[in-house]
Amino acid sequence: MTRAVVVEDDRALARALAITLRAAGYEVTTAGTGAAGLEAVAQAHPDVVVLDLGLPDMDGLDVLAALRGWSQVPVLVLTARSTGDDAVEALDAGADDVVTKPFGMDVLLARLRAAVRRGPAEAAAPVVTTASFTVDLHRRLVVRDGEPVRLTPTEWHLLEVLARAPGRVVPQQLLLGELRGPHLAGDGHYLRVYVAQLRRKLEPDPARPRHLLTEPGVGYRLEP
Repeated sequence: MTRAVVVEDDRALARALAITLRAAGYEVTTAGTGAAGLEAVAQAHPDVVVLDLGLPDMDGLDVLAALRGWSQVPVLVLTARSTGDDAVEALDAGADDVVTKPFGMDVLLARLRAAVRRGPAEAAAPVVTTASFTVDLHRRLVVRDGEPVRLTPTEWHLLEVLARAPGRVVPQQLLLGELRGPHLAGDGHYLRVYVAQLRRKLEPDPARPRHLLTEPGVGYRLEP
């Protein structure tokens, strides 16, 4: 079943989209804010995202920019804005398609099918090499000084998410969405603990990290 995340603050439209998509065979998760949408994408691992530009907590373009720092999932943007500049800006920011409100559901479904067929815009490099260690995403292997490094499942998951977007900031909220489970609370303390553990295992000087970097107030970045 194709998974879709719908980020739309208009409850009536979000409900209509969810009903239509489910009838078409999609598994649908809805979110009414940009922050909730980012978290939903992190948790659901969708095949496609429907993103409204006019959200109550943040501009849809900011949501798209944050998402593109971490994921290449196809994104279809919805906008009620009449100027063509908004569509151009959304496409330049990484959207795969733009649909202007009002729209017909048959048109939307056709655009979604096309976006899903195209798939992600690019695949992450299978191997990420830094000056201190190498991350092999396909083999789920980390090597430092010629020796494999033993990581816990949670440490590996965190490193994997960062390694799929080398050099780009991954928002803390997305990382928490990836790592959150019954044993993890929804705050940044646990994330800081796991980042510190990774630094101890991978950084030449954990107190002065060169590769696993903190972007204060935003998230973390793996710098090769």
